[in-house]
Parts: sequence; structure tokens; C-alpha cells
Amino acid sequence: MIATQTAQAPTATPPLISAEVVAEFDDLLDKLVEQDLFTGSVLLAYQGNVLISQGYGLADREQNIPNTAQTRYRIASMTKQFTAMAILILASHGKLDVQDPICKYLDDCPTTWETITIHHLLTHTSGLIDCITIPGYQGLVSTPTAPLQIISLVKDSPLDFQPGEKFSYNQTGYILLGIIIERVSGQSYENFLQQSIFTPVGMQDSGFDHNAQGVAVGYAQMSSSSPASFVDLTFISSTGALYSTVEDLYRWSQALSTEKLVPQAYLDKMFTPYVVNQDDGSEYGYGTMISTSHDRPINGHYGGISGFRSVFARYPDDQITFIILSNWEGQNVDFFLSWLGDKIFGEN
Repeated sequence: MIATQTAQAPTATPPLISAEVVAEFDDLLDKLVEQDLFTGSVLLAYQGNVLISQGYGLADREQNIPNTAQTRYRIASMTKQFTAMAILILASHGKLDVQDPICKYLDDCPTTWETITIHHLLTHTSGLIDCITIPGYQGLVSTPTAPLQIISLVKDSPLDFQPGEKFSYNQTGYILLGIIIERVSGQSYENFLQQSIFTPVGMQDSGFDHNAQGVAVGYAQMSSSSPASFVDLTFISSTGALYSTVEDLYRWSQALSTEKLVPQAYLDKMFTPYVVNQDDGSEYGYGTMISTSHDRPINGHYGGISGFRSVFARYPDDQITFIILSNWEGQNVDFFLSWLGDKIFGEN
């Protein structure tokens, strides 16, 4: 008689992010709030499941209004992701090509800019001088200033290097991208993003910050209820003028895994590492920082402006999204990325 073996049930693979890690992270955030070391909103998601979506600390200290998952924050340079996507949407509609010279879309284009392409602007390889280093720039940040006024400050400056020669992060290129988006689409930058990105994705709490009510108060000090120095965001428009929430940014993250906004061939362009940042070894796609963390690919962007710090990070292979929006400009968002990475991937 041949002996038969009882079938064994397959062993379930433990989740990459355990309930214990989630509870420990939530406890860490609570303790940091008690120690005046954190204020903001956090979202952590894994394989389509939101594990944490919560606010910590206060959105308005004077009014004692708490931060929540729906609190709006200035996201600063995280805006660049949306500007890049707007360009890709126009490209997918045949309205422009990323290899087009920018002078095709600009009036009175300096001769020194004739070899600069849209691709160069998207990847910070244009050689353009960064507008924030120009004398007179600081005098414009507290009053409404049109992007073209900012560009007028740099038009007569020589290039820092030949287009395509190297990476040099700057704001000028993304301000120019916003101008190109308006010229090609026939709409304002704000309206184009609303119609082509925010509405299709369902981002109802995101938009262009006109200093309206409803955005968290930004602080320079954790020990003070006085707001940080005021910055009017009209001058940085397409390089840093958006506000959003952790929940809306998660909707954005989910859309980046689909063809909701552009066909896959154009989406791939956003996450192609075109150039290396020699300062830290990371790479840059279109409006996207690309690197590895714990031997896994990670992409996203940071944001920082008076009163606010933020990070949007995606581990695409592991289907992890991590977002922190803070209304304290001294917030160390890298600490949370490192802590979570160590806990999730088993390194201590």
C-alpha cells in the first residue's frame, strides 16, 4: 500500500508592513508631538491599503485648530511633479514635443537660450541661472509678482553651463515650463492643472495657493504661535505654488500607477533617470527625484518653503506610498523616511 501525504496549506507571506510597525510609527509621531518635534499630516499606504492617514499637532496654534488628513499645506517644490505631468499631457496630445527648443514658445527669447529644450528645463540641465540668486529677487517674494517679471531678471544673464552638460537644480526652468504650458494650452497654469489633473484624479483639496483661507499656518519656530515670514506664491507659480493634502497626494500616487492621465510611454518618461545629481548621487526624471533606499527603487519629491516642509515618496516595486506634509519649516522629513525604511525592510 502506498502511503499518501496530507496536503499542507501554503504558508502565508507576512505583510511587508506589519500592524506592529504601523502602531509603533503612530506612537512615535504622538511622542514627537508631545516633545514639540513634529506637526503635520502623515499618510502611509501599502498595496492599495491606507495604513495611516492622520494629522498631528496644530494647523493653527492661535485658533487651536488641529491638523487632520484633510488639512491643506503648501507643498512647495513638490509642485514640479504636476508641472512635468502637464507638459507630458500636452505632449501626449501632440501639442508639443519635449525636444522642442523653448524659444519656439517664448517671446523675445535670448539668443543664449536657443539651444535649450523643454527636456533641459524638465531635468534641470538647461544651464539657466537660478532666479533666487539674482539681486532684487528677495524684494519680490512678499507681493504678487507675475512669472514673466521673474524671468526678466534672468534673461540677460549668461548661462552657467552649456545645456545638457550637467544637473543643477533651479527654479527658473520650471517657471518657464509654466509659461510654456499657458502658451500651448491657451489656459492659465492653474486652470490647466485643475482641468487636466486635479479633476480627473479627484483631488478636490489641491490647487494654486492664492493666500486664501483653508491652508495650514506655517511656522518657523515650534515654540511660537507667530507665523513664518509671508511669501506670496504667485512669483514661483509652476515651480512651487500649489497646496494639497496627504489624501489628495495619495490619489495622485495611485494615478501614477495607471494611464489615467497619459499613456504608459509618456508616464515612463517621468520616471526615467536622465541625469545624476553629483551632490548626492540621486537621479532626476521629469519633475521626479529617483534613487534607491534599502536597495529598493524610490521616487518622489521634497518640498520646502517658509513655514512648510514635505516629502512625497513611492517605492513602486513594493507598492508603498509615504507622504508627510508639515507646517513647521524646521521639520526633518528625512528622519521619518529612514526610520520607516529600516523598520519595513528589516534594518535596524
